[in-house]
Amino acid sequence: MGLLTIPMTISPSSSSPRLWYRFASSIAALTLAGSLAACSVSTDPAAVGTGTGTAASSSVSSAEATAVATEAAASAATDSTATTDSTTTASTTAETITGTAEAAQAFLATLSAGQQEQILYSYDDPTKTTSWSNFPVTFVERAGINLTDLTEEQQTAALAVLESLLSDDAYAEVTGIMNGDQYLLENSTSTETSLGQYYIAFFGDPSDTSAWELQFGGHHLGINATLDGTADAITFAPTHLGSQPAVYTAADGTEVQPLSGMYETAFAFYDSLSAEQQTALYQGTEVSNLTCAPGGTCDFPSGTGIPGSDLTDEQKQLLLDVIANWVGLADEQTTAGALAEIEATLDDTYINWSGATVYDMTQGDGIYFQISGPDVFIEFSNQQGSAGADVTGVVTSGWGHIHTIYRDPTNDYANSVTQEEATGMGGMGAPGGTPPNG
Repeated sequence: MGLLTIPMTISPSSSSPRLWYRFASSIAALTLAGSLAACSVSTDPAAVGTGTGTAASSSVSSAEATAVATEAAASAATDSTATTDSTTTASTTAETITGTAEAAQAFLATLSAGQQEQILYSYDDPTKTTSWSNFPVTFVERAGINLTDLTEEQQTAALAVLESLLSDDAYAEVTGIMNGDQYLLENSTSTETSLGQYYIAFFGDPSDTSAWELQFGGHHLGINATLDGTADAITFAPTHLGSQPAVYTAADGTEVQPLSGMYETAFAFYDSLSAEQQTALYQGTEVSNLTCAPGGTCDFPSGTGIPGSDLTDEQKQLLLDVIANWVGLADEQTTAGALAEIEATLDDTYINWSGATVYDMTQGDGIYFQISGPDVFIEFSNQQGSAGADVTGVVTSGWGHIHTIYRDPTNDYANSVTQEEATGMGGMGAPGGTPPNG
């Protein structure tokens, strides 16, 4: 197969993909969702490998698999032409878990035994902590199977798993990131062969009756989503979202800015602060790289900047809007639950900021901010080099090159395994400097 073609369901632009959410209304949605009957489809858990990618036999028959895969492909084709308004197919955590498990089993049914062996790992395999990065796949080897090695039917089924997990906005955001890499491949001076390559792996058997993790990513994307039907819980810690360029023109002529919501909510928070608060928050003009790189160990630095206890209620709400860019990737109930937990310790959470103080992508080198507390660690960094990925007339460094990390100091990987140092080059601070397209 050639390079993966990723369908776009929405074209993210200047409107924030997270502004559908307001915390109070999400809590109301959570209360309402609690009264809904969860959609339940029983699956027969397959045997799981021992950590080397050992295949599990699928619980779906060939006939069932064909029907499900065909339905998933038809659904994806329908969604690719839709322009929905900040909605998500699933409204509860249980619905998302069930739907994603079904899509994962349908995807597995399209694979050969050898391909299944590549994609399936035991739930507690430490490989899940070392096989993702903000470096290209040529520098850090990913777990699972490369989507470019799949047939179109298999690729469609793989993306259906991601689409079942994510809200419509988040899926558009993720496909926007992926298509940005494709844009660089087609238009930049780079010869980096990893552009457009993404891997998918399952740790544990995809089911709505047990815990398992979906790992999906490539260069500017690293999703580690743990779904636990027994606890009715979904977590996205740790996750890496990035983009280069931050703004690009798609083949149909539309402008795409996948992570615009991060900029917009961050500056809404910054602008809400008094001069005294901004002084406490601000750390200087230098924009640093990530201190807790994807796929690496981290001591979660804190205590720098302004504490949440010094914020007004309105400012705390605006800060939660920022955080929702990372924890609000699935349904409303999952988002509300995650934010409620973070809000409970928000007074002990610190926020700091460096770089530009005005949202103007034509000036300066961009921004860096960090949100560090008992239940959340987020970094946003504008990378200062385009590393050979230049495109004439397009900003591909600074404002135009985003790397971020989201982690939960108390619940990374749903506490299924302890983070080990990444293989290969590691994070952005690794010796040897920034690799191509870093």
